[in-house]
Amino acid sequence: MTGQITWGDAPLCWQDVARVARGRAVLTLSEAAWQRIDESRAIVQQIVDGGEVAYGINTGLGALCNIVLPQEQLSQLSRSTLLSHACGVGPVLDEAQTRAIMCAAVANYSHGKSGISAGIVAQLLAFLNLGITPQVPSQGSVGYLTHMAHVGLALMGIGDVSWRGQIVSAARALREEKLNPIAPGAKEGLSLVNGTPCMTGMACLALDDAAALLNWADVTGAMSFEALRGQIAAFDEDILALKASPGLQHCGRRLRTLLADSPLLAASQGIRTQDALSLRAIPQVHGACRDQYTHAARQVDIELNACTDNPLIIGTAKRWRVVSQAHPHGESVAMACDLLAIAMAELGGIAERRLDRLVNPLISGLPAFLVANPGTNSGMMIAQYVAASLCGENRQLAQPAVLDNFITSALQEDHLSMGTGAALKLQRLVDNLWQILAIEYLLAAQALEFHGRDQLAKGTREALMLLREQIPSWEDDRWLAPDIARTATLIRSRRLDLPASVPLFFVR
Repeated sequence: MTGQITWGDAPLCWQDVARVARGRAVLTLSEAAWQRIDESRAIVQQIVDGGEVAYGINTGLGALCNIVLPQEQLSQLSRSTLLSHACGVGPVLDEAQTRAIMCAAVANYSHGKSGISAGIVAQLLAFLNLGITPQVPSQGSVGYLTHMAHVGLALMGIGDVSWRGQIVSAARALREEKLNPIAPGAKEGLSLVNGTPCMTGMACLALDDAAALLNWADVTGAMSFEALRGQIAAFDEDILALKASPGLQHCGRRLRTLLADSPLLAASQGIRTQDALSLRAIPQVHGACRDQYTHAARQVDIELNACTDNPLIIGTAKRWRVVSQAHPHGESVAMACDLLAIAMAELGGIAERRLDRLVNPLISGLPAFLVANPGTNSGMMIAQYVAASLCGENRQLAQPAVLDNFITSALQEDHLSMGTGAALKLQRLVDNLWQILAIEYLLAAQALEFHGRDQLAKGTREALMLLREQIPSWEDDRWLAPDIARTATLIRSRRLDLPASVPLFFVR
């Protein structure tokens, strides 16, 4: 890990969640955050000691909210809540996903409105910073509850965790790291399962990937555009300025920078009056995707900075309120994930249309399927099939999850966001998009080789040479799957986060 992030004194951002979740930083809380947590817990204890009745503190949960429990049963309620809610099914989340969920939970507790104890929050931070990751089934959430219940059990020493490169019992990891299992008290079981950390944490990871994919799509798109001898006038600064889309302007600047000094495009001016839309509409489509990304990122940041527990504990020990409300619902994050899924599916869709043109000799002016000796060689024919298949799957994954609805808890929870499902399918879609752009990168690089490297713009030539450090050009058919996999790994590892005005994009 490199760097440290401290939460509690300033607004939080999704980038910090992604850094911690992906092992690039350790997470701490400020003294002010710890003080808020302690003050909130003191109010819970005061309610319990005074015999006041407050939902979630000394009542049953959900449809059982009118059952008042005696003080001696409150710890059992918290333990039972975690045991009964930890009923997820399906494949286990990967480590980054679970860590992102835990980060978002810590963010929620840092506001001091949940009534959870400092000891449990400290245990979550210890798990994050020591690399103890609960094994959490991916399926079973209509928005919240199941995922964090599995995390809560691990904090108690129940279940399995990933630790030091192996799967071990949570009890063993706690013992080896000299941590004590938590013993959740009043309200703490509910606080652990409640809120929107599942959808919000995983949405942060999707945003992290989507940011890099948007930048890479401009690069692979520029390479395809140059290989197909596009008409650069479509990216004219004055023309693009007539549509006031920030994303469009950003993409236009990047394309002009990447293609500014291309001898091939200079010699190709006027060979056609206009290009196909998959080429001349790159700024319009990529720009629209970037605008939707910006909106989604804002919604996720709002949620990350929100108090999403129910009930919330506000006020002071002398003047407090316990308020049951619906902040855990998560509608805004669910909608943001669905919107971003549509945008990312479109980004892959237009890339597939470009790479299809690259392999078609009737429109590319290049050898069929980008191989020097077609006939005995199939070249990139089936790589385009793979991209089309992934785009087809992405269309399915881009269907909105938030519109699905069910009734749970005996009519008590009768409108659900399905936000965790939205975030999960968004991540699956994003994983497909890495592969689609990797295929375009491979095919566009091969196409550019036929024109000669001395005919290329500096930016696209640099992108080509970066790829050739790992993937040689094709003369005859060879096993393509490893090349696609290595290319996907390459673009995942190169985060093109430099501003559009910077001419060089590939930092060694």
